[in-house]
Amino acid sequence: MYQVKTYNAIAQAGLDRFSDNYQINKTDDADAYLIRSVNLHDQEFPKKLKVIARAGAGFNNIPLDKATANGTAVFNTPGSNANAVKELIIALLVASSRNLFAAADYAAHNSGADISLRTEKDKTKFKGTELTGRTLAVIGVGHVGSLVANAASALGMKVIGYDPYLSADAAWHISTTITRATTLGEALQQADYVTVHVPKNEETTGLIGAEQMAIMKDGVKLFNYSRDGIVDNEAAVDYLDARKIRTYYTDFGENILLNRDDVVVTPHIGGSTLEAEANGATQGANTIMTYLETGNIENSVNLPNLQVPFNTPYRLTLIHKNIPNMVGQIATLLADAGINIESMSNAARKDVAYTIVDLDNLNNEEEHQLVDRLSKIDAVFRVRVLQK
Repeated sequence: MYQVKTYNAIAQAGLDRFSDNYQINKTDDADAYLIRSVNLHDQEFPKKLKVIARAGAGFNNIPLDKATANGTAVFNTPGSNANAVKELIIALLVASSRNLFAAADYAAHNSGADISLRTEKDKTKFKGTELTGRTLAVIGVGHVGSLVANAASALGMKVIGYDPYLSADAAWHISTTITRATTLGEALQQADYVTVHVPKNEETTGLIGAEQMAIMKDGVKLFNYSRDGIVDNEAAVDYLDARKIRTYYTDFGENILLNRDDVVVTPHIGGSTLEAEANGATQGANTIMTYLETGNIENSVNLPNLQVPFNTPYRLTLIHKNIPNMVGQIATLLADAGINIESMSNAARKDVAYTIVDLDNLNNEEEHQLVDRLSKIDAVFRVRVLQK
């Protein structure tokens, strides 16, 4: 019986995915965490904790180094909220082009007998533009960005996509009407609207800063519904003051952005729909069960992807440092124990590696001795034995 602990409000659709071999929130000493936005950086992980699944794309709330050292695989659920973010961006593109927020605020504060006459006089100040024929730069065309690009193109916009890490698989999801820029500057300097959809890491933090804003068109409208820190907010305020950026829309508020007519801050609602929460919870639950029951890895953020058909009675999995002769040590130890290897697979991700060894036979005594001996190798973080 596997134990799962949840944090935050996890959609029932995800909890319902777990089979009878799983108990939910019966103990803090869990095999798996299924989480959303809870901050785990200051928490101590139980040694029993084998997997953390984050029901969402971001994982900045999880200390990856601590998890890896504990032998805990960490997963996110990329794409689970992509449609939700896409729809919000399209809504904001329409709202920004037609000055809907300012117009609605005006109407809410003006009433009385002469409102019709006054409205006819004042409404010209809210005159907007149409999206058709305007240029949108989509920075990052992965799960979210590709949907935004395709939807904007369907509205008649000219769309330029920029993503230096675009995979062949992701490219299939992008309409042939999308122009692919070879540099960030090429995408930015032509755009009437700019939206960013990249993960946050060392390379993307501050991706849209003063240098990038300087080459944008005058009057550009900027959107950050990716992660806090992708856009340099201080630089954005400077360029808003200079009227270089006309309006800035973001899901990540801070004091410097507040109480400005040219900034719209939403309270981190990009992926907050019932459907997105259900998708993330369901994908997270499936990920937990797949990893615990088969050892296969897909969409891990701290371990390499490795998927091997589980066709033997027993499977051995090891999380270990990516250093020379690890595979050799594992194979030698098994050979010395008289255990036959049916198949062996290994993959690495920077300093961490993952090995799957399939075995045709293993008795209880051999299992305990094997786990003990392998666990004593200094570079090994966790050893598991799975039985089909």
